[in-house]
Amino acid sequence: MTGTSPVSAVGAAAIDLAPAWAKDTAIALFGTADKIALIIGVIVVLLTVAIGAGLLERRVPPWGRTLLALLGLVGVAAAVTRADAGMLSWLAPLAAAAAAMFALALLLRRAPAASEPAVSEHAVSEPAVSEPAVSEFRLSDPDSASAGPDPRLRLNSDTQPDRRTFLVWTGVAAGIGVLAALGGTALRAGSQAVATIRDTLRLPAATNAVTVPAGAELDVPGLSPLLTPNADFYRIDTALSVPQIDPATWSLRIHGLVAQEVTLSWDELLALPLEESITTLACVSNEVGGDLIGTAAWLGYPIRELLARAAPDADADMVLSTSQDGFTAGTPLEALSDERNAILAVGMNGEPLPLAHGFPVRMVVPGLYGYVSATKWVVDLEVTRFADARAYWTDRGWSERGPIKLESRIDVPRRGANVAAGDTVIAGVAWQQHLGVAGVEVQIDDGVWLQATLATAISDDTWVQWMLPWRAASGSHTIRCRATNTDGDTQTAALAPPAPDGATGWHTIQVSVG
Repeated sequence: MTGTSPVSAVGAAAIDLAPAWAKDTAIALFGTADKIALIIGVIVVLLTVAIGAGLLERRVPPWGRTLLALLGLVGVAAAVTRADAGMLSWLAPLAAAAAAMFALALLLRRAPAASEPAVSEHAVSEPAVSEPAVSEFRLSDPDSASAGPDPRLRLNSDTQPDRRTFLVWTGVAAGIGVLAALGGTALRAGSQAVATIRDTLRLPAATNAVTVPAGAELDVPGLSPLLTPNADFYRIDTALSVPQIDPATWSLRIHGLVAQEVTLSWDELLALPLEESITTLACVSNEVGGDLIGTAAWLGYPIRELLARAAPDADADMVLSTSQDGFTAGTPLEALSDERNAILAVGMNGEPLPLAHGFPVRMVVPGLYGYVSATKWVVDLEVTRFADARAYWTDRGWSERGPIKLESRIDVPRRGANVAAGDTVIAGVAWQQHLGVAGVEVQIDDGVWLQATLATAISDDTWVQWMLPWRAASGSHTIRCRATNTDGDTQTAALAPPAPDGATGWHTIQVSVG
């Protein structure tokens, strides 16, 4: 990371320190906008503290300056303790605190002392006041130019302590905001540099040819596309500011319970025979019917091949992956060693990984929720045991292994939609990565379950589209769906929240036909 703004440093610390229920609530309320909500919250808190510091310093100095100094120390501590902290991470929070204290001192010199008596508001209309405290306004009429100041237009600044006080804490808040932006400016500069590197990067061609089979995508307006565009792919992670990693400096270390440590550089990774695979990723926070899921074509190298080089010990059963920003995930060793397409990905849908999705390197593991497998900006793989190591989310009460559950979703019609009477269609997607979907059924108004038409699956590691023709009659209707996997198991109707191991239940919607 090339710089750390106070807002991002404090926000990142807040993410790490917040209890699991707070994170879950934020994701449930704001979804992929949870980071924007947190940034706004941090800014509101900083401004509130700035206001308090201004008022406190005016009344009982030097406690306002002390409060700002403490705030600066909190920012410094938050910045330097980040896993991706740079050598100058402390500079922006410290500069922001210093600027705020300078602004406070400067503005207090211009403000009246707190002990000065305020003149009654009635004094502005009394002729006895012969010396206006601030300014006089003369009438624009030339005939009245010699008449002197009109008492009705006389203003007294001593009646305005609230305005002066407002200026004090506004200046302090501005000092914090402007100087806090210095760290953000440095961070953006680093982001632009890495973005430029990414945009000019040309990845090697895949050694295999992956094609989407005929009949895999149904022609239904409003149905989720088979491959999710990068710009629309969901993002849920703990990085308040996206890590900025120059590929030339990236490396991956594989160590722990292994016979041979392995270190891999960016150039060495690109020199390996990279493979393309299409995989659906899903977030464990996804509610039934939610959109925290997407499918992409990923380019990368099989993790199992790198683990084979390292030769894990026989009693190892977990790989603890670590991100550049300190996030950790514990993945079952078996899921990284079997024949599934678990890869170190460098490409997404035909281009280098977007910065927000893990550039330059991330993990993609079919069949597991992202919190135990899809580490972005990955820099370290430690072969260990579940009994000996804990990961970020498992420390916060989520289950250890995170296998994806069988789910299905209705995309067409949308919940609450008004549908024209007559022939229409019900359509959606279903998934259980690494097992695959064998069928989908739809129920309308507690009637019999109807078998939907299933599109051709790309593989067991991707979602599959489905559709059902429907002659819609006027009135209000309830529609629900359920899937069956390739093992013959049917999706459960039991409702369960995402925590601790994924939501369950049938997606159910209400629509109006008329």
